[in-house]
Amino acid sequence: MARRLPARDRAIILAGVAAAATLAWAYLLYLSWGMQHMEAGADMAVMPRMTDWGVVDVLLVLAMWAIMMAAMMLPSVIPMTLSFAFLSRQRRVKRLPYAHTSVFVLGYLAAWSGFCLFATFAQWGLLEARLVTPMMVSATPLFGGTLLVVAGIFQLTPLKHACLSKCSSPIRFLLTEWRDGTRGALIMGFRHGTYCVGCCGVLMALLFVFGVMSVLWVAALSIFAMLEKMLPQARWLSLGSGLLLVGWGVVVATTG
Repeated sequence: MARRLPARDRAIILAGVAAAATLAWAYLLYLSWGMQHMEAGADMAVMPRMTDWGVVDVLLVLAMWAIMMAAMMLPSVIPMTLSFAFLSRQRRVKRLPYAHTSVFVLGYLAAWSGFCLFATFAQWGLLEARLVTPMMVSATPLFGGTLLVVAGIFQLTPLKHACLSKCSSPIRFLLTEWRDGTRGALIMGFRHGTYCVGCCGVLMALLFVFGVMSVLWVAALSIFAMLEKMLPQARWLSLGSGLLLVGWGVVVATTG
């Protein structure tokens, strides 16, 4: 369906998503560079303090998570965004209620913003409990191994596959969830984002194992989330990754 979207409309949507993702990745690379060069006195006014957070630090971490999730998840929502744009354009041609695609994307990002708020306070709590280090990585092998096992088990659950089916089938989702107007587009985007949080949110907790600001692992998780959504019959990918994570977690927890 999205292939029948006019080339100009496709180009505008792809350019917008690419620009937003590029800016987000540039910010993450900057933060990662700053953390690696703190001993050289790098000026990182946009980074939180290592310990004893205040309100400003919480807001900085929230911004970090929000930008990181935008960088990771915007590329994977392209098929759904193009499909929404096609249906919306068809409705506009028929003089039916429609909404701009940007409203749908805003709803999607709003759902992930809720996840980012949760992740921010989780990071704060883990830092205070000394389960993660000030450098935002797991402080003990047991904690890191537990997160790996939990993420692996989640990959095997019916909830994971139910959410994944909603994220990987743009046409089915839009036809069953369609709502008219701007408010409807916002709700659809939010609902789709909620399913994506349900599908990928637990995997994002692995950043506390690999390092919240590890650009390599952020990119790896981003690519994995995209493959899960875009590959046909991706259930095997979830199954294989789940078993791998459980085995990896057991090894880390017992031998670390």
